[in-house]
Parts: sequence; structure tokens; C-alpha cells
Amino acid sequence: MDLLHHFCGTLPPGRLPARRERSSYGFIRAAVARALICGMLVGCGSAALAETTPAPALSPELAAFVEAYQRIKSRYVGQIDDKKLIADAINGMLSGLDPHSTYLDAEAYRDLKVATRGEFGGLGIEVGIQGGLVKVIAAIEDTPAHRAGLKPGDVILKLDDIDVKGMSLAEAIGRARGKPDTDISLTIMREGNPTPQLVKLTRAVIPLQSVDYRLIEPGYAYVHVSQFQERTAEKVVDALAAMWRQNRDSLSGVILDLRNDPGGLVSAAVGVSAVFLHQGALVVTIQGRTEESRRNLYAASEDYLRNGREDFMQRLPAAIKDVPMVVLVNGGSASASEIVAGALQDHKRAVIVGTQSFGKGSVQAILPLGNNAAIKLTTARYYTPNLRSIQATGITPDIVVGQASKTSAPQTEIDLGDYANLIRDAQLMQALNLLKSLEIVSQR
Repeated sequence: MDLLHHFCGTLPPGRLPARRERSSYGFIRAAVARALICGMLVGCGSAALAETTPAPALSPELAAFVEAYQRIKSRYVGQIDDKKLIADAINGMLSGLDPHSTYLDAEAYRDLKVATRGEFGGLGIEVGIQGGLVKVIAAIEDTPAHRAGLKPGDVILKLDDIDVKGMSLAEAIGRARGKPDTDISLTIMREGNPTPQLVKLTRAVIPLQSVDYRLIEPGYAYVHVSQFQERTAEKVVDALAAMWRQNRDSLSGVILDLRNDPGGLVSAAVGVSAVFLHQGALVVTIQGRTEESRRNLYAASEDYLRNGREDFMQRLPAAIKDVPMVVLVNGGSASASEIVAGALQDHKRAVIVGTQSFGKGSVQAILPLGNNAAIKLTTARYYTPNLRSIQATGITPDIVVGQASKTSAPQTEIDLGDYANLIRDAQLMQALNLLKSLEIVSQR
């Protein structure tokens, strides 16, 4: 569990449809502030000032909130810090909306911004809440969680000796955070195992390389995306260009591996999709309540480039866009991964192989607050180009192949070097055999 928690599908601060939402926040903040000030003045006995200052009109619900705040401050058995009380109130509001909306205190907000640059502290595990339970979405490769064998679908029951059930996502993540080289024990329940398991891990600072690649056979490129970061699409372009040159300016097929990829930036998902789709193709439709949160994103530089950077897509060999392609997904593929898989599937650009993806089809905007904190708020849902909803459904593979198995006999030996653990990967082998078959070529 780490600071990457449900960063999937998040719009970065630079791309926020901020104007209307910030003004709404400003109104709410001002209203609550006036209510609290008025209530505290009355509670402190400042009768004269209260009489000369007209009280703002409060809804019954907001008045009840102010009254509850006053009662807690004056009657609770112990003294409560205002900062904690207000933070808990905000977090309570957000956690009641959906599993992905949450309050980020100053430390969590700072670490989340660091995570988008590719390094963060924690255990290397992406989590979410389903049915009130904290569940593993994916364990990122070469992290403490991955080495300990945590798997998608594992339910976290305890952090050390503290029960997790009933915690908000932010609270669970806050308890799991800690300094590198410190230990933590997770009690997990795994499907098919009636007995809880105790897993001991050591926290670490996790440098995350979002793209790995290799020619797995002459002519066949393998690209593994582990998370969608700010420069992920650019790294995919450079990986394909390198393999194109290595294979003497040609490729016979591309395997894009999105398994156990929990997501990331929407702009990065659009960029990776644009690598394989022709200019101007629709990638994702975003639908929310406000005008700013309703838009279409296309395979176009204005939708995947940020901060005025040079268009890295110019380094991509043009023929890549027509090379036969397979995308691998599983239950750990979520959010931005599902945007890419759904776009390539709808445009019939790739055959999707594996198992049903996670089904996180909502967009969270990071909205900074005045106290160096922020809220992560669900502002929209996204849909594939054919307007299929991803939320709670996920992407259904064209060809269902069970989870990777190290006991499956390969149909051909692949020299994967550092990817030796994938040699007996049934899903990867199926993808390679598909690329080699006339069946998949005939779909182009």
C-alpha cells in the first residue's frame, strides 16, 4: 500500500477544469467559515458582536454541522485539535461519495505529486475499496509488495495489529505509510484460502520505471507499461523506435502488456493510445456534470502533450501504426490501462488477450486547498470510443486466456533475458502465437 493509491484516472493539476469547481469550493469554504465563525462567537459568549453582525442564512443541514462542531469542541471527553477535526470532517464527506474521492493532507499531496514523476515511498501496492473492504488492485513489479507475493483481489484485513475494515482509503494508506527500511505486517485474505495469511514487508523508496521493452524474437516487440506517468507515452515511442532500428527498420508485431498496471494520468493514456492510432482518432469520452468535465480526447498533440513540450511522436516510425498488435490485460489492469485497451479494441487496432480488467471508469481531479492540502474528487466517468462504460465492468478480452502460469509448457522458447520469469507465461505465449498467425494478419 503506498502513495500511488487510486491515482489512476487522475487529471493533473495543470489540466484541471478548475474555474467552476474552484469557485464552488470557494463558496462552500466561505459559507462554512462564516458559519463556524458565527457559531464560535456565539459559543464563546460574544453577545454584543453577535448582535451587531448579521448571521448568514444557513440551511438546516449546515446548521447541524456547525452545532455538531460546537458540541464536540465543548463536550468531548478529550481536547480535539481543530486541524484534525476539520480534516476528519472533510475526509468523511469525501469517503461517503465513492471509494475514490478522498482528502489529501499536506504530506500526502506532496508525495502524490512526487509519484507522478516516477518515485514514491511505500510498499508498491495499488489498492481500492470494494464493499467496505480494502482490496489489492495490483502489486507493482520489483517492489516489496510484488516480492512478497501479493496478488490482485487480496483483501487486507489488518495493518500490523490494527483492523482495516471500516477505514477510509486515505486512513488505511496513512497507516501503511512510513519511512523507508521500516517494517509492517499485513494480514490478508486470499480467494480460495480459508485462513488469513500474515505477510511481512519492509517499506522502501520505489523508483518506478514505467516502461520496459525488448525484442522477444526477431521482428516481435514486447512493451510492458507498469504505470501511466507524465513521460510514459514518450518512453513507449522511444522503445518502439529503438526496436524498429534494432530489427533493421521493420517489425512484424507488437505486444503491449498492461497487466497489473493500475493506471495513472489520463493524458498519458491518451498519448500511449496515440502511438498506435492514426492522427485524430477518438480515444476516450469523458462525461461529468459540468461543461468543463464533458469532453472528448483524441490522438492529437493538444490532448497528450503538457507544458508546451516538443511533440515526441515525431520520433515514431510511421509504419508502427499499422503493425499487427496484441494487448495483454488482467484483473490488475485499471483506469488508464482500460482507456488504452478500450480505445485500441473499439478501433479494431489490436486484439485484447487475457482476463477481464478491473473496471475503474471514473476520473478524479486533484483540487488544491488553501492549507497546502488537496481533495481528490470524482468529477466524471469515461467511456470507450463506442461509448461503452468501463466503470464496474472493465474491458472484456477478445480472447480469454487464464492468468499467467509458470507451469505451462511454452510452444516456443523466448530469450527474454531479465524477463526470464515470463518464459512460461501462457498469456504472453498466446499473444506471440496470435501475432504469428494468418488470422490476426487478416484483421488488418
